[in-house]
Amino acid sequence: MSHFTYRDGALFAEDIPLARIAGEVGTPFYCYSTAALTENYLAFADALADLNGLVCFALKANSNLAVIRTLARLGAGADVVSEGELRQALAAGIPAHKAVFSGVGKTRTEMEFALTAGIGQFNVESAPELDALSHVASGMGKTAIVALRVNPDVDAQTHHKIATGRSEDKFGIAYEDSAALYARGETLPGIDMAGLAVHIGSQLISLGPFRAAFQRVAGLVRELRSAGLGVRRLDLGGGLGIVYDSEEPPHPTDYAAMVRDEMADLDCELVFEPGRLIAGNAGVLVTRVIFVKHGASKRFVIVDAAMNDLLRPSLYDAHHGVEPVIEPAPGAALSRADVVGPICETGDVLAGSRDLPALEDGDLLVLRSAGAYGAVMASSYNTRPPAPEILVNGDQYDVIRARQSYDILLARDRMPDWLKETPRDDHRDPG
Repeated sequence: MSHFTYRDGALFAEDIPLARIAGEVGTPFYCYSTAALTENYLAFADALADLNGLVCFALKANSNLAVIRTLARLGAGADVVSEGELRQALAAGIPAHKAVFSGVGKTRTEMEFALTAGIGQFNVESAPELDALSHVASGMGKTAIVALRVNPDVDAQTHHKIATGRSEDKFGIAYEDSAALYARGETLPGIDMAGLAVHIGSQLISLGPFRAAFQRVAGLVRELRSAGLGVRRLDLGGGLGIVYDSEEPPHPTDYAAMVRDEMADLDCELVFEPGRLIAGNAGVLVTRVIFVKHGASKRFVIVDAAMNDLLRPSLYDAHHGVEPVIEPAPGAALSRADVVGPICETGDVLAGSRDLPALEDGDLLVLRSAGAYGAVMASSYNTRPPAPEILVNGDQYDVIRARQSYDILLARDRMPDWLKETPRDDHRDPG
């Protein structure tokens, strides 16, 4: 069920018209629905409720503290890939023992912080990382709980930039090397080898790649156990897709049934790391039309959001549905247009070749399914303050991350002593 729907010709977020928020906060802005976050999380968690599992929300999808706390109150743990994300999880109320630290490049400082906090699990992705973690943990007199991330060499059949389980990808340990490294891990000081982890990519719309990867991991569990090695935990990652355009991703109940088929006889604790599935369609980006420009062969709808606010279309050729905040009249004429931002890049296209009604300066548009990998990837490119974030809860809303002022943006820089004298304006003709 969508919680962004038209009522009497106006697009609402739960019980609040988006035009009202736009008038009070300004544009562009991200808007998240508490009801959608809750519904999405519970759909996934409830489907897996009979399994011995922990659902860890992937903060890389959306790391706003209010979003994290909304999910923490439902029982979610956290999947983090940096010290900063772990700090966010802790600040939002997720205890460290319910956090998993993933990523290929953890620094020793990050390892120390996570161990001090009491992290629940490290997903280790290389032999050098395992050695470094052993050195750090033993030096602190602590034990690091480890799941070895295996690269099963399975094509996730998703965009090549978000596939992570092929042999040529940087993630995980080659399948054929995993058993030997697991055995060596059991001999290292400060290391508790708890199990295995796997994550083959994001936005998967078929269960086939999951099943192939899980079968390989299950086979490795049996191999390790037959060699006398203990495996008590499996981290099955995330990656289940959502609808952006015309995709038909599996429902969480179908995913859960597949997990039971492949993993039920292994008697392992399970960890899951959904991100996009929870936050993706729980958020929209609201933007205002600046100009409508008619080129030689195209109509350009120039809006005040840009690739610095929503990078996915430029980075991944990602599709986001576009709709006017005021519902077009039945039978309104539509014509093709590119929705573009003001940034000085040809790639600053938020939505290309879309059928849209006639639009005028000042009209509001929404980009759908922008709750994941939107605000978290934002920048201040072209010295543009990133869009603020809004959380709606029924008929209430609050600004959960404010729009930065230009003063704040400029204050990030520091002038060295030799440049503190103001340049002289001698009015010389530059040409």
